[in-house]
Amino acid sequence: MSNNRNYSEVVGLIPAAGTASRIAPLPCSKELYPVGFRSVGSDGGMRPKVVSHYLLEKMQLAEITKAFIILRDGKWDIPAYFGDGKGLDMNLAYLMMDLPYGAPFTLDQAYPFVKDALVALGFPDIMIEPDDVYIKLLLKQTETNADIVLGLFPAGNPQKTDMVELDESGRIRALHIKPEQTQLTYTWQIAVWTPVFTRYMHKYVSNKKENTVNLKHQKELFVGDVIHAAIGDHLHIESVLFQDGTYIDIGTPEDLMRAVQTSR
Repeated sequence: MSNNRNYSEVVGLIPAAGTASRIAPLPCSKELYPVGFRSVGSDGGMRPKVVSHYLLEKMQLAEITKAFIILRDGKWDIPAYFGDGKGLDMNLAYLMMDLPYGAPFTLDQAYPFVKDALVALGFPDIMIEPDDVYIKLLLKQTETNADIVLGLFPAGNPQKTDMVELDESGRIRALHIKPEQTQLTYTWQIAVWTPVFTRYMHKYVSNKKENTVNLKHQKELFVGDVIHAAIGDHLHIESVLFQDGTYIDIGTPEDLMRAVQTSR
């Protein structure tokens, strides 16, 4: 199902439509919570650095200069803060979420704009290291022509994330969504994918809309659910393992505190 195109453009895709219910109330959108400091201006004066700034920096380091941020109604402080992206040497645009039933529905809002592009997915409330994560994922995609490349990290709390099952050769066999118990070691936190997977997700979400009597009553849909289905349908999936990499999801008070304490 793969193709051999060389993509002239990589587009960042950033879902920012969550409600941050686990750490509410907040004085701002979760994605704009300050967790560090950055130097600005010719005098190097220090200013607060918001959590999503770290993700955008890593995209920009990989020469990803265009990104769509998908919002829910009311999160107008995000475009007010980042504007058109000029301050990051990026081109940012904003889309509105439609159905609030999980990240795939949110991401599918960008389908008309990214269906022919190579996509780099990042979650704006997750801080990841090292800095060159997207550089390595894009290189892997070029080398393998994979439909999806996942960035894998050692999992700190398997019950909060998607756990990746690998076979003996290190290839991805399955994903397990927030398992109650597991012996698995790695989770995925970022991804790069081609139009093959963009179309696959669009069809998957469209089928959910058509075949589910009441979407409100179905369980929340995760990107991992779609990737797991893609594995079963034999899309070409590769991964890059960041054995010494780290990630912090600021979605809980404990992890938010850790991010503030350890950010640079």
